[in-house]
Amino acid sequence: MKYEWRKQEKSIYGVKQTPIVIDIPPGRFILIRGTGNPNEADFSDRISALYSLAYAIKMLFKSTVKSKSDNEITDFTVYPLEGLWKKSEGQEFDKNKLKYTLMIKQPDFIIQELFAEALENVKKKKPNDLYEEIDFQKIEDGKSIQMLHVGSYDDELQSFERMDQFASECKLTRTDDFHREIYLSNKNRTSEEKQKTILRDSVK
Repeated sequence: MKYEWRKQEKSIYGVKQTPIVIDIPPGRFILIRGTGNPNEADFSDRISALYSLAYAIKMLFKSTVKSKSDNEITDFTVYPLEGLWKKSEGQEFDKNKLKYTLMIKQPDFIIQELFAEALENVKKKKPNDLYEEIDFQKIEDGKSIQMLHVGSYDDELQSFERMDQFASECKLTRTDDFHREIYLSNKNRTSEEKQKTILRDSVK
């Protein structure tokens, strides 16, 4: 059986273009941190390193499954790229000073030992110094407000304003300076006006 996040976790990833309050359970992620403009090569290089490891984990898991029964998970769909974003201190918004953490969620059955083995495998097959910066961590967003944004990343401010208004109506406040973006669309294959991104703020 193949584990498919779109079907198994529809309550999280099937969100509409209307803000909602949702409790996000803890999850394990492979992640890499960075600073700077997301249009620069370093940002793309970090994404590439993360995806290379994500697929190495997937392939290693498939090779270690011994039983092929219909009820046992033997494969899984790689989760979408996610990003935690924070503006650097200062008055003016400057893309060159953004702080971010890129990550890809892993199914609950992916454990530390499998991550470590896959990391060693991919280092040999596709050498990249950035692998040394990738961690495997448990993260819990908890109570959150999220909604689907359709369109350009540069237009996300309008959606965030709707989320802020919704939070105010619900008497909720953000718990930190970061916000999460989940990229459901491949920007290289999707026109800008059709790109789908889940936006999320942790609240209390």
